[in-house]
Amino acid sequence: MSIEVALHKKLKGFELDMAFTIRGKCTGILGASGCGKSMTLKCIAGLEKPDKGVVRLGEKILFNKAQRINIPPQERKVGYLFQNYALFPHMTVEENISIGMRGSKIEIKEKIDDQIARFSLKGLEGHYPSQLSGGQQQRVALARILAYEPEVLLLDEPFSALDSFLKDALAKQLLEVLEDFKGDMIMVSHSRDELYTFCDQLIVMENGRALLEGSTKDIFCQPRKMAVAQLTGCKNISPIKRLGKHQLLAVDWNLKLTTKEEIKASAKYVGVRAHDIKLEGQVNDNYFNMEILSYLEFPFEIDYLVQEKKSRPAQPLCCKFSKAQVPNSKEINIFIPPEALILLE
Repeated sequence: MSIEVALHKKLKGFELDMAFTIRGKCTGILGASGCGKSMTLKCIAGLEKPDKGVVRLGEKILFNKAQRINIPPQERKVGYLFQNYALFPHMTVEENISIGMRGSKIEIKEKIDDQIARFSLKGLEGHYPSQLSGGQQQRVALARILAYEPEVLLLDEPFSALDSFLKDALAKQLLEVLEDFKGDMIMVSHSRDELYTFCDQLIVMENGRALLEGSTKDIFCQPRKMAVAQLTGCKNISPIKRLGKHQLLAVDWNLKLTTKEEIKASAKYVGVRAHDIKLEGQVNDNYFNMEILSYLEFPFEIDYLVQEKKSRPAQPLCCKFSKAQVPNSKEINIFIPPEALILLE
């Protein structure tokens, strides 16, 4: 099965203009809040109508503006998990799961029982949504969607309403569910960690348009564009001046750096992820004595803002080290591996 999407819709402040094809993999859409991620899903599900375009599921056309085709949401075989789960507050767990089911009473009861067991909801059948935790509500919503036997599963910020402990527990359960699901899946999120965990393919989105598409791991390793690097969590990005095939000046940091990759004319910025900066190293290329300007302490690591002492008033670098690594000092020596430098357009 494949999903072919070509959407255009005028929104407040920008226009949604998305075109992509998905074939049998879990695809993520990463972007900042308000960039059009959820609207893209709603157009696929039939909850919103594009101004023009096509949505095709396999050989079935779900929407085609030119041909005046717009299949109703309930006939699209698309399961949509909303951010707030959209459970009916006046219905019990069993009743919520049964929504949209077809068949005899015995067949429906068997399907409900299967989902109750699958999502560990035994004993909660008669409870109402207000009596459930956030994690239980999510499991009920997923049970309802999969009982409907969709061909496509759309996940809209599936963990945004959960605390960090529940996120970890439900992420493992959701991974198990997705392994069994045979259809196509699209997950939207502003969390790069969630999409990296769940999605084979990734679309990075900004202001209604796709910036980059490809393998999730490849995009994180080589984001190629400055905006993509920012969205995938790179905290250190600077404009550059090219000094040679493998040498540049990072203007904001006032640091001369050696790269492993050849610096092409299209490269305008350099990035380095905070966790790729190393302590100590050999006194050679990319080795600097840095002053600690400030830090944020977390349970198991510390984020530092550092600056080369002789480079004031340059912009600081963000470094991330484990607590066991860091000496009790006002300055540190760092090494930036040439292979860790990311050249960006």
